Amino acid sequence: MSSLTTEQNQYTLLPEWAKQSGVMLTWPHADSDWAPFLTQVEPVFLEITEAIARREKVLISVDNLAKKEEILAYFDNKSLSHQLRIYVLPTNDTWARDHGPITVLENASDVAAEDKQDKTHLLNFTFNGWGNKFDANLDTQINDNLAQQNAFASSIETVDLVLEGGSIESDGFGTLLTTSECLLAPTRNPDLDKAQIEALLTEKFGLKRILWLDHGYLAGDDTDSHVDTLARLCDAHTIAYVRCDDPEDEHYPALQAMEEQLKTFVDYQGNAYKLVPLPMPQACYSEEGDRLPSTYANFLIINDAVLLPIYGDQEKDERAIGQMKIAFPDHEIIAINCRPIVEQYGSLHCLTMQLPEGVLA
Repeated sequence: MSSLTTEQNQYTLLPEWAKQSGVMLTWPHADSDWAPFLTQVEPVFLEITEAIARREKVLISVDNLAKKEEILAYFDNKSLSHQLRIYVLPTNDTWARDHGPITVLENASDVAAEDKQDKTHLLNFTFNGWGNKFDANLDTQINDNLAQQNAFASSIETVDLVLEGGSIESDGFGTLLTTSECLLAPTRNPDLDKAQIEALLTEKFGLKRILWLDHGYLAGDDTDSHVDTLARLCDAHTIAYVRCDDPEDEHYPALQAMEEQLKTFVDYQGNAYKLVPLPMPQACYSEEGDRLPSTYANFLIINDAVLLPIYGDQEKDERAIGQMKIAFPDHEIIAINCRPIVEQYGSLHCLTMQLPEGVLA
């Protein structure tokens, strides 16, 4: 854990549960790695889109006009097309959590005297394909491309730092939860040490402290242990996390160590967090026999609901739903089968980026 001393903060990093104007999705297409799975994954995208569109807007990037018209026609039949904002632009892949913009609030005391309203501001960090593992030359341009098409009502700023949205969690009170394995990976920002990264994040996010998780592991994960696959802030006092109870499972040592570290963390008021353990899903494997990174921690908080990925294991899925009801007693829990999604080594939260109130044009 690091405690950070800051001057009056210009920005506040909004938590996922802040009121949202919409959610960002980037649609899969035949010229991407999704090609062999399109018939399985597009129905999942449609289900996610519908669940969101019933509560807020959905900003969708597609790679061709025909797909835009197809999606609009599908949701017109459900009287939901008015909730969609679809833009045509080139993309490599679909992981909006990591190429999407991160929203901060520009604090009222720092804006012009004639306009004391808090304003949302978008930060466009560099996305390098999780440490140059995959091509991202098109995805790293998506935010600018959307801004040029007037998708956003908020200002957008380019930040010279490699950072993915899946690697950070905010409580809205100056706390950042992250993993040291990801943020300090030499393939992200090799010229910056931990103190320099902390200083930059403190400035851009208005942080008071960073909680560094030093343990945690998920087989098949390409992200170097994104925190959104392991441990999630549900509110400013509650963390849901993956727990492994099987000593024979390869995850057991790392997740046990993560649980012990989480027990040492305190919330911004100095109290121990309420910890809500989530089960490990039954192991999923690719056709090649590789273990896939299925995790119930990869949920998405939207207005008045939580979208929870499930994987077709009734017993574990039901246990996860029950635990989520404990973590989110005032939200509807909407389970979406994301077994097809993990074929590309991610899940529901990885596909989405929330856009707080005031962001969408």
